[in-house]
Amino acid sequence: MAFAITCGVLLLAGFGLSFIPGINHYIPVVFYIGAYFFGGYFTTLQAVAGIRKGHFEIDFLMLVAAIGAAALGNWAEGALLLFLFSMGHALEHYAMAKAKRSIEALAKLVPKTALLKKDGTLREVAIELLQAGDTIVVKPNSTITADGIVVYGNSSVDQAPITGESVPVDKSAFAGEVPSNTDKVDEQHRVFAGTVNGNGNLEILVTRIAADSTIARLVKMVNEAQAQKSPTQHFTDKIEKYYVPAVLVLVALLLFAFLIIDEPFSASFYRAMAVLVGASPCALAISTPSAVLSGVARAARGGVLIKGGRPLEDLGSLTAIAFDKTGTLTEGKPKLTGAYPLNNISEKQLLETVIAVEKLSDHPLAAAIVKGGEARLGKEVPAASQVEAIQGRGVRAIWNGSTVYVGNKELFTGKKDVIPEDIVAKVEALENQGNTTMLVQQDDVFTGIISLMDVARADAKNTLAALKKIGIRKMIMLTGDNQKVAEAIARETGITEAWGNLLPEQKVAAIDQLRATEKKIAMVGDGVNDAPAMAKSTVGIAMGAAGSDVALETADVALMADKLSSLPLAIGLSRKARQIIKQNVLISLGMVALLIPLTLLGIAKMGPAVIGHEGSTIVVVFNALRLLVYKPKGVKDH
Repeated sequence: MAFAITCGVLLLAGFGLSFIPGINHYIPVVFYIGAYFFGGYFTTLQAVAGIRKGHFEIDFLMLVAAIGAAALGNWAEGALLLFLFSMGHALEHYAMAKAKRSIEALAKLVPKTALLKKDGTLREVAIELLQAGDTIVVKPNSTITADGIVVYGNSSVDQAPITGESVPVDKSAFAGEVPSNTDKVDEQHRVFAGTVNGNGNLEILVTRIAADSTIARLVKMVNEAQAQKSPTQHFTDKIEKYYVPAVLVLVALLLFAFLIIDEPFSASFYRAMAVLVGASPCALAISTPSAVLSGVARAARGGVLIKGGRPLEDLGSLTAIAFDKTGTLTEGKPKLTGAYPLNNISEKQLLETVIAVEKLSDHPLAAAIVKGGEARLGKEVPAASQVEAIQGRGVRAIWNGSTVYVGNKELFTGKKDVIPEDIVAKVEALENQGNTTMLVQQDDVFTGIISLMDVARADAKNTLAALKKIGIRKMIMLTGDNQKVAEAIARETGITEAWGNLLPEQKVAAIDQLRATEKKIAMVGDGVNDAPAMAKSTVGIAMGAAGSDVALETADVALMADKLSSLPLAIGLSRKARQIIKQNVLISLGMVALLIPLTLLGIAKMGPAVIGHEGSTIVVVFNALRLLVYKPKGVKDH
């Protein structure tokens, strides 16, 4: 930028001096030569670097045109070309750096040091020295310095830099020994480097070294994504590959126009240089990379990692999305949905009995009953005695002197008990709604029905409605769960089709079938079980990728927070990016199509050609930068 400005000052000085009567004409030329040096310095470096690689790029074309103008004595026009070209490059670098800074700012969020707790003492160490297994202390209102598991304390953590969530997330200490596979640890115990602690004091067991933290990998992947080219960029690269040599051939032929047309060589040479400027595809070269960079950077700020130009463009062309059920459209864990007392006992008595019997069981359904039941009662219930698991059917225990059985229908038919028809009808009605049911029997009397279900995410219905509003016409659920459960979740969330009882390989076949009719389809899953189906789809989208190695590696797009509501933002941003890329390509090709005939016919001189050429370059760069401030219409942006 400093060199470009100096070039401009010298150009203006030379131009002003040329109007002073009686001044030696060499004096303005000296200023123009100075402008050539400052305006052409970086252009020459880049041109030489390109030639060494065997490429004749745009910098080389501009340098040839400027030298040609000087050879004809048109120093002012050559200096104007180099000034506008160098200024355009400087503004382009400034604009692109602005987009990159929005990503690099993430890395700067992590402090350089951490408070390491060892042998009961605290000492400040560089974060690079932290090892997995170390314990660090994070004071209230300070930044968390490493990915890890909370082992002491409770607090709310602002995770916006990683996941885009606008509301702080409650974190609590993990009870017991931390497993070796920390991906299995619940989100409420996991924290990430770069996020901000609330008012509580936390002790965190480090699970990743600084170089492998989620934020470090996020920055690395975004930088890698910038290098991955989109379909439009591949298209423009192909044009440039053949176009630049064609321009050089045309210019070479125009140099000899004086042999055919009655004009001096200087006129032919000047025309050739003007055509060279007008035909150079500067704007085309930068039109797509600038939009891709801005789009990827904006998505990362919203908690969405888009791995390059291809998925960025493909997201905007989707007409159908396939969703996994468990953990994607649903919470991924069962919840107590109903307690239905029978034979004149109260709901409170039923819940106390079931909680007591299930309290010592390690079955996921038992844990859901205890957690949901105690939340409803607002108190803890002591465990029953003589608890005995009946494999695959339920549990038996002694509670308040009574023998209690809790389990599925098979438990009671196996005992030769007769289940009354009204109870069977109630159970079937609940199961048709997608519930898992358990019968409760106390001293041979059926006292109630408990229902559980992997419930739909709170944001699922609104998210799918938003997707429908922006033009996603088909939304399909692919699940290994039974068809009744799939249909129940579909009714609740607004899914257009539910395909149940699918094995992983059948999900892949389903994606193939959908691609045959829909052309472009995304698969949204957890990035592990659904990896084959995600790989088959046009765009694979992973849920809750923060902290997950597999999800980050397998997906084209990763929703860093465990929230579906980021999906409309990603698709809306992609559509805006596609629109801006098309605009940029039209602007750049349109300007070239206008300038070539105008300069060829001599209507436009080198000066207007330079202004049109460099002006279009600056326009496409700043058009692309609009993506950095993109705000989705009617969609909550986290």
